[in-house]
Amino acid sequence: MLRGLDISDMLIIDRLELGFQPGLNVLTGETGAGKSILLDSLGFVLGWRGRADLVRQGAEQGEVTAWFDLSADHPAHRVLEDAGLPRGDELILRRINTAEGRKTAWVNDRRVSGDVLRALSETLVELHGQHDDRGLLNPRGHRAILDDFADNAKALQKVRETWRAMGAARTAAAEAEAQRAAIAAEEDFLRHAVAELEKFSPEAGEEAALDTKRRLMQSAEKIRADVINAYEIMGQNGAERHLGDALRWLDGAAERAEGALEAPMAALNRAMVELDDALSGVADAIDQMSFNPVELEDAEERLFAIRALARKHDVAPDDLAGYAATLRAKLDALDAGEAAQAELQAAVRKAEAAYDAAADALTKRRMKAAQRLDKAVSAELAPLKMERAVFATQISETAAGPEGRDEVSFTVATNPGAPAGPLGKIASGGELSRFLLALKVCLTRGQTGLTLIFDEIDRGVGGATADAVGRRLATLSAEGQVLVVTHSPQVAALGAHHWRVEKAVRKGVTTSTVVPLDAPDRVDEVARMLSGDTITEAARAAAKALLAG
Repeated sequence: MLRGLDISDMLIIDRLELGFQPGLNVLTGETGAGKSILLDSLGFVLGWRGRADLVRQGAEQGEVTAWFDLSADHPAHRVLEDAGLPRGDELILRRINTAEGRKTAWVNDRRVSGDVLRALSETLVELHGQHDDRGLLNPRGHRAILDDFADNAKALQKVRETWRAMGAARTAAAEAEAQRAAIAAEEDFLRHAVAELEKFSPEAGEEAALDTKRRLMQSAEKIRADVINAYEIMGQNGAERHLGDALRWLDGAAERAEGALEAPMAALNRAMVELDDALSGVADAIDQMSFNPVELEDAEERLFAIRALARKHDVAPDDLAGYAATLRAKLDALDAGEAAQAELQAAVRKAEAAYDAAADALTKRRMKAAQRLDKAVSAELAPLKMERAVFATQISETAAGPEGRDEVSFTVATNPGAPAGPLGKIASGGELSRFLLALKVCLTRGQTGLTLIFDEIDRGVGGATADAVGRRLATLSAEGQVLVVTHSPQVAALGAHHWRVEKAVRKGVTTSTVVPLDAPDRVDEVARMLSGDTITEAARAAAKALLAG
């Protein structure tokens, strides 16, 4: 519920603070007094898009603060929670507009974006007037309005989910088909390359191993003879034999040497052990250097073949095995593509069926809701002196989309037998106001904590019809808070709280103020609305009669 509005330096408002109450709040005043400025200022702090030149001439910035009372279950709490803002039973919105056009907003003293303000405004205030810009006169918004009325959120979410799933299935099938077609274009190459690579069966690291083996075999031809000569000199016909002979000679002389030969003999024994190790290692080397010349030819042939394949396919030799696996996977995908494509097409059909079922269910809900809405609006039209008018919600099929396959439009026929047409084109000004009021009453029924603002909803009607409009507004305000800007004395007289908007010129500067009216002031204001600038006693009497109900 809107409890207050504080405006500074906005258009012709210098400083203005207003307090609002539950029930029917009425704002009246002469044309041009500044009633629209109040709504512009409220719309500004709520983040609505409106006129840009809001800052009062000569001021550095304009500022608007609005505060609301929130019930514990008010839907604004969820918006605050999603935005990470503090919550409580009071909500304070503040927004500044500099003379250069920069806008800054706060919610409960936290900086926020205009999007957060607009999200909050949808839970706080509903503005409505003959020039409604919130969807009632715009057929493109009628489907969303009907869905809100029907509480179609879950059914609508189901349609959106199945629409996305259907799109994903179709995309997957199309991409797989395109990929399969691309692979099919290179099928001959794939089959030849895979056969060649799999026949050759290259392994990672094989090229380096073959290169090392080749170099060893090439070197072995040059050094093997020297190694064999060294082995023979070290062996039984060389150093080994001579060392053995020396040990035997020393061993025979050791007994008469009084221990002088023990150390040299121990050293020779150790030398014999080391020589034996050396002989064993050289023998192993000779074995390794022993190879069949054909083996060298085979190693070179495979090494050169690996390098040739790598150049042919423009990959590193070590990547040939992985490249072969990649080509095999493509070929396998091509071979299995027909079955896989059949599965993907089956998934598409399943997703389409799920979307059709969800869209059909949503259509049925909309059809039933349309009947309820038409009946509810018709019931509201009778007390507004339009019992012969017909309101109808038309639902027709349109292209499928994430919100179903239905096009929704609100149509009216002002008299029996008259052709029905769009709400904004068929009804006259006064009729349109009453249609919109009836529709608004039906659409907002059951909502809690919402402030309804009607901007000259009574334009174009008078007498008994204006009285009927006022009484419907008063009845509506019993369930919450209604703020009405009006030129109708019949409507103004039914208000529970009354303010008059006045414009004054002081020292060449025009300013607008809002004055709360007590009982005597209300009589004069309603009398002015009845008779004009000159208030007569007859007008006062008529005003008292209206105020008395």
